[in-house]
Amino acid sequence: MPRRGVIAKRDVLPDPIYSSKLVTRLINKIMIDGKKGTAQTILYNAFNRVEAKTGKPAMEVFEVALGNIMPALELKMRRVGGSNYQVPIEVSAERRVTLGLRWLVNYSRLRNEKTMEERLAAEIIDAANGTGASVKKREDVHKMAEANKAYAHYRW
Repeated sequence: MPRRGVIAKRDVLPDPIYSSKLVTRLINKIMIDGKKGTAQTILYNAFNRVEAKTGKPAMEVFEVALGNIMPALELKMRRVGGSNYQVPIEVSAERRVTLGLRWLVNYSRLRNEKTMEERLAAEIIDAANGTGASVKKREDVHKMAEANKAYAHYRW
């Protein structure tokens, strides 16, 4: 993070199939070792599974799921006179999406299904239904923020 100036945000191109920048960002989160083709295959197959299981368009289910995952608050450590406080702060729109996608992919990887396609599809469906590990993560963060509301005046 530079002290002077602002780093320009690199804009991603919309996905060719779903024509959505969110899908491209999710592909980039899934990607390991620069294998974008593999990441695209995983995501498209997962979306096909979501459509087959729910009977709704995958993009609609994904957007509902992401809405259920994205946090409104997060905690930042703040040192005040020798002790550290976890101060709740509001999350910017860009960071909300970033955290939501990160949690979705990370908790998909931790699931027990056999392939990543199955894991991702199951986590998207669970998140859209308001269950799943990624939604629980958001609830835990909100609960911690609520518990530390007393330190909110330490915001900077």
